Amino acid sequence: MSQSTATLLVCGDDEKAKQVGSELVGKDPGARALNGGKLENARIVESLTALLIGLNMRYKVHSAGIRFTGLSLK
Repeated sequence: MSQSTATLLVCGDDEKAKQVGSELVGKDPGARALNGGKLENARIVESLTALLIGLNMRYKVHSAGIRFTGLSLK
């Protein structure tokens, strides 16, 4: 069984800031960053976060999430 990796979506209009954020995420061996695109995408990511928190509370679990598949692990 493979080890679970936390994936963080980094959204923003400032490419240098996104790079810095991605590098910080990369310092955690159990996490990786994905480029989430423009800053306007952050509202979608935040909505997904609220949905997942609600699902976890409703079903009394701590592991409901979203899996990104088909992406390289570089």
